[in-house]
Amino acid sequence: MPFAPVIPLGGLGGWRFLERTQDTQQALFNRSPDIQREVDYFKENIGNITSSAELVGDRRLLAVALGAFGLSDEINKQAFVRTVIDGGTFDPRSFANRLGNSNYLEFAKTFSFGNEGGFVVTTNRTNDIADKFLTTQFEEAVGEVDNTMRLALNFKREMSDLAGQGLTKDTGWLRAMGSLPIRAVLESAFNLPKQFSQIGLDQQKEVLISKAKQYFGGDSVDIFSDPEILDDMVRRFHLREQINNGPDASTPGFAALSILQGNFGGGLGSGGILNLFLSNT
Repeated sequence: MPFAPVIPLGGLGGWRFLERTQDTQQALFNRSPDIQREVDYFKENIGNITSSAELVGDRRLLAVALGAFGLSDEINKQAFVRTVIDGGTFDPRSFANRLGNSNYLEFAKTFSFGNEGGFVVTTNRTNDIADKFLTTQFEEAVGEVDNTMRLALNFKREMSDLAGQGLTKDTGWLRAMGSLPIRAVLESAFNLPKQFSQIGLDQQKEVLISKAKQYFGGDSVDIFSDPEILDDMVRRFHLREQINNGPDASTPGFAALSILQGNFGGGLGSGGILNLFLSNT
């Protein structure tokens, strides 16, 4: 079994611990024998692949290829994967471009069998894919312990990449909205209602732009190229998740809150509990 990440508590405290220990924990995870076997197999065999059919025909290679882009759950959709790859990415009307999924778009750009020149294997490209696979697999392992931590890790990585691509304002936000993990963090950190996804895409985009201006003074995803803004966004996400999920043992004042609930005939009520929690954050 791979190394299991250690996260001793939830919320913002757990996130700070994970940040401090991430490099060490990632290194231990990377050395897990079963993980290393798959990486070695990929590096040794990807150079023999000349078509999308051959890629999807080798389940071990496909698992690493998809996993590198956060698409591990798509492993059984071989026909769909081939359609994404074979359509290429140069034509704005291609399936990958119309899909609205930024992870699949980057996957199709990398395994570019459908583009002119095809997929060219180089040592740097192979190592880059392998490194991405290790990163996303570690995030998945973190998610098995605490999914909010996985979402935060994913957001920092994906949003930082997105912010550095020089996209137009509209394209940047649409790409962000096309990533379910990024969307989950945005909606939570900006305290948007559950019904938010039911309104039109243009309306969603305008709301996100408005919130970005309100909190950070910028109207494009480029603001997240600033590490301080990125960290603040993740902090807001964790605090909002703590509020939404209620206080736990890692919440400041939790012990006092437990005593108050036990000593005042049925407790403070949900409103009083929330106010007490907010006063400690």
